[in-house]
Amino acid sequence: MVGTNLKAETTALMEKRSLLEEQMSAIISRLCVPGGPGLSGNLLDSEGFPRADIDIAAVRLERNNLAVLRNDHKDITAKIDQNLQLLHSTRLAQDISLPPKVSGTSQENFYTAMDEDPVVGVPFAIVDEIADGSPASDDGLQLGDQIVKFSNVEGGEQLLARLASEAQSNQGCALPLVIVRQGMFINLAVTPRPWHGRGLLGCHFRIL
Repeated sequence: MVGTNLKAETTALMEKRSLLEEQMSAIISRLCVPGGPGLSGNLLDSEGFPRADIDIAAVRLERNNLAVLRNDHKDITAKIDQNLQLLHSTRLAQDISLPPKVSGTSQENFYTAMDEDPVVGVPFAIVDEIADGSPASDDGLQLGDQIVKFSNVEGGEQLLARLASEAQSNQGCALPLVIVRQGMFINLAVTPRPWHGRGLLGCHFRIL
């Protein structure tokens, strides 16, 4: 019973996290439209006056809402991670029957991941900026995508440095990625390569 309740709680948390991701992605998209203020861009013009081309109060509200959602997302992810670790350590995932799967839903993907390895599927970074025409964009990454695995990187220490090193040492090579998008696990491949913009991918990862 304890294991079943823990799985139900974890499923509910993952669904809640998926809703947060949708809200975060929507805010990021609105802030990062061409000519927009971005996630941290200056709200003043070159002369030090408030920019006339944007609604500054609305931008500040959006950024504040995004910060709140990120904190909530971090807390929920930590709880999910804790639950999955507990399920894995007690092997409840293998010993207790799961509720019926609903085809094509995030619940199905969650159960699939737990059937194979309950610890798989914990994101460690999120794509919070991505440039149009960049390798990351061309290869299918989107704002709000959560990185579960980037080539050989699956969490741990010094993540940003390891991600950069992985891209730098594999220029021109397709690197396998596992991401979570709107609650669903997706396999992608991105190829770090020079382009007209900055970096080899043209996106920014924020560590969760």
